Amino acid sequence: MRMIPFSQLPESMQTQEVRPYYDILKSKSKSLILKRILDFVAAFFLMILLLLPMLIIAVAIKCSSKGPVIYKQVRVTTYGKHFKIWKFRTMKVGSDALGELTCSDDDRVTGIGRFLRKYRLDELPQIFHVLSGKMSIVGTRPEVPRYVEKYTPEMMATLLMPAGVTSLASIMFKDEAELLEKSSDVDKEYIEVILPQKMEYNLKYISRFSFKRDIYLIFKTVVEVFR
Repeated sequence: MRMIPFSQLPESMQTQEVRPYYDILKSKSKSLILKRILDFVAAFFLMILLLLPMLIIAVAIKCSSKGPVIYKQVRVTTYGKHFKIWKFRTMKVGSDALGELTCSDDDRVTGIGRFLRKYRLDELPQIFHVLSGKMSIVGTRPEVPRYVEKYTPEMMATLLMPAGVTSLASIMFKDEAELLEKSSDVDKEYIEVILPQKMEYNLKYISRFSFKRDIYLIFKTVVEVFR
């Protein structure tokens, strides 16, 4: 990954709040290159290794409920670019109309969907995004555009790097659905409470970015999933 000149960033990112984070990443060009190499190599081998398991999951989804195997939704990645994220479908078709956030007891989630979510197996199709460079293994989880619109000027710094499959924030908030379950207004709770807290972790990740730290977060994610 190569950093583009600061003057070529979207106007919403050419701010004094983003500049310090930009300068930190700019000074770590070698780590950014190693990060991209790791992403490509890991995604390539995982794609081969997980091809059969993904096929089995796809068949199970198709046989257990009506609708497509893959769920697609517009998300935001590097420099504010939009892309359609791929996940194994874990909810009933049309569930988006009732809100994008889910709670732990959400009856929109299918039986197999609960299993896939528990072990984060619904995220496996994102391997192809990592391979193409739209995403990275480690980085800020991609948000939908309407939540990105709620970002503070400093939060925009998280868009300096590709969106990630995992992050320190996603590890710390692995029980996010249970937290939202306790709220009477799920959307408001996410925007005003959870999102700012997650962004604190994401900004710390950027300010302390290193290739070694990415390796650490990958192993930490694996441990948390099996825990």
